[in-house]
Amino acid sequence: MEAGVMAHEEKRAWIMVVVSTVGFAFYVVTVLSRADGRSLTDVTYVWPLVWTIVGAIIAAIVLEIIVSMAAGRDGTKKDQRDREITRFGDAIGQSFVVIGGVAALLMAMLELDYFWIANAVYVCFVLSAVLGSVARIFAYRRGFQPW
Repeated sequence: MEAGVMAHEEKRAWIMVVVSTVGFAFYVVTVLSRADGRSLTDVTYVWPLVWTIVGAIIAAIVLEIIVSMAAGRDGTKKDQRDREITRFGDAIGQSFVVIGGVAALLMAMLELDYFWIANAVYVCFVLSAVLGSVARIFAYRRGFQPW
């Protein structure tokens, strides 16, 4: 690949970082603005959470389609390095899904409010997407040595 040309998989990682970060920021601002001095557990959070997740999924799909169309047929091919970097990023990201599941389990055992359980899971999903994608970007930018 030419110097300065970004791999398709790296573009996908950038899309995920931006969409996840913007979506989470939108959700946080929405929930905090609804609090109006009340406890966060009293805020209606379910529909903002659902629409944020749905919106992020749709935005990522649309952006992926646009990037794929711009790249053309040859621009979306993966090689062995791309597959290894993807696997590396997925391993990092998946660890946060597991952390979120364990956190939700412990919070449920402690009978914490559903607000905290749902938001702990959501934060871990966002961390999974962002940190897994950052790991991919780092591997593309700084080099990648599979172990």
